[in-house]
Amino acid sequence: MADCSAAAAPGPGDGKRRQFGSRFLSDPGRVFHHNAWDGVQWSAEQAAAAARKVEENSAQRVRRELQVDYEINAHKYWDDFYKIHENGFFKDRHWLFTEFPELRPSQKQNHLKDLLSEDKSEILECRSSEVGAGLITGEQHVRSSDSIRFLEKTVTQKLSDLQLSADGFPGSSATYRILEVGCGVGNTVFPILQTNNDPGLFVYCCDFSSTAIDLLQANSAYDPSRCLAFVHDLCDEEKSYPVPENTLDIIIFIFVLSAVVPDKMQNAINRLSRLLKPGGMILLRDYGRHDMAQLRFKKGQCLSDNFYVRGDGTRVYFFTQDELDTLFTTAGLEKVQNLVDRRLQVNRGKQLTMYRVWIQCKYRKPPLPGTG
Repeated sequence: MADCSAAAAPGPGDGKRRQFGSRFLSDPGRVFHHNAWDGVQWSAEQAAAAARKVEENSAQRVRRELQVDYEINAHKYWDDFYKIHENGFFKDRHWLFTEFPELRPSQKQNHLKDLLSEDKSEILECRSSEVGAGLITGEQHVRSSDSIRFLEKTVTQKLSDLQLSADGFPGSSATYRILEVGCGVGNTVFPILQTNNDPGLFVYCCDFSSTAIDLLQANSAYDPSRCLAFVHDLCDEEKSYPVPENTLDIIIFIFVLSAVVPDKMQNAINRLSRLLKPGGMILLRDYGRHDMAQLRFKKGQCLSDNFYVRGDGTRVYFFTQDELDTLFTTAGLEKVQNLVDRRLQVNRGKQLTMYRVWIQCKYRKPPLPGTG
């Protein structure tokens, strides 16, 4: 599944992107000086106008027989979406590591990486000193360095092969497991794999659309030794996930839960919460009530309260914080974060302003007693 946020933010290392709520518009005359402003406060008049617009575009509902079609053929509409847009619709979400630092390598993982780098450096330094002493030739040194790299790659592949073939499930020997639900063509998965070099990491990713999974697996960045992509309908209670309960550290929802029929959301969250380890977390970012996208819908596109169908047949729901809190706490999770991101996006070329409302959540499975 896909999002329409188009959140093209600078990468994690360029110092330009900070967590939302850090760039405030204090002077309305400077609104077109940046392409986005955080923490925008709505006036009472603006909030009332948004409520009237929603009431207006919700007055006429989609006919029942068409609603049934949108549900039965939901996979077809998403397949068609990806056949049209392929992998050129969204930017890779490097902003994830600012908003969700849980996806970065831990300090322990970084320390291990540093130790491995130091060991490799010592080996190369020894080889270099041997070259200087005339014990081995420069050509032999180059071949030796190549051999080290080849050995590293071989060992890593062997460990990955063992991990994939171990008894139980793919990634069973991993020490940190992430699942993205509604992965699309990999705009979240690939930044994670490229940024987090922890050898114990394994990423699972699934999508409703087989076309999306085909595109993801065809990407040159897809690494089956560290990632398993599969087609899955999170609302299908008869179809199990490829991991047992209590095994995942992180589950990611990025503009995905909103595509689910509201009365199926709770069961989907309940099933996913059982996959989390004690202390594991669900990370979510999705559409908030009265987002610009909701206000733009015309009469006749409303399926039910705050649930709409787009022109391409895909559907979207607009949440409140309380609704999401109820979904997660009912599933036995405890709140870590539940924030509204009210953002003013600006088209400086056309001198247009667009008000976005997104919700960001983190909910944790209670840790075992005595583990913190």
